[in-house]
Amino acid sequence: MGKNVFETLVGAVVLFVAIGFIFIAYKGGNIEVPEGKNLVARFERIDGLHVGSDVRMSGLVIGKVINQTLDAKSYEAIVNISIDDKIEIPSDSSAEIIGDGLLGGKFLALVPGGSQENLESGDEIIQTQSSISIEALIGKFVFGGADDKKDNESEDEDDPFAKL
Repeated sequence: MGKNVFETLVGAVVLFVAIGFIFIAYKGGNIEVPEGKNLVARFERIDGLHVGSDVRMSGLVIGKVINQTLDAKSYEAIVNISIDDKIEIPSDSSAEIIGDGLLGGKFLALVPGGSQENLESGDEIIQTQSSISIEALIGKFVFGGADDKKDNESEDEDDPFAKL
């Protein structure tokens, strides 16, 4: 009889721990959107940037990515962000997608400009720099070197002055 009570207690503890983990995962997964200005930026590529990714300025988190859509006409990615109302962003600021370390996620970095005018809610950040694909860079490094050499050699054969 004592063994059944012990097993029941252990099962109850395991159940409570599992419920605790589910609660922590749920709370950690919720995206808290800061109350503030909603801005828009357009990018050619946003590889690795997700809804809920940080928006940073000078390394500090000032907002979150709240939405991502595709422009059907220009095929650009439209990223909607929300930043803290207390932060004034000059109208000539730029936005770039940066990796958080070699294996980390991506975030959107705002680089302030020098304009006296500030962006208001609903405005668009015009100057953007898209995400850089690490896979493409590695592929270019590994496979691109031999192709470039062949292309240069064939161009040299056609040019009679190349060997002078």
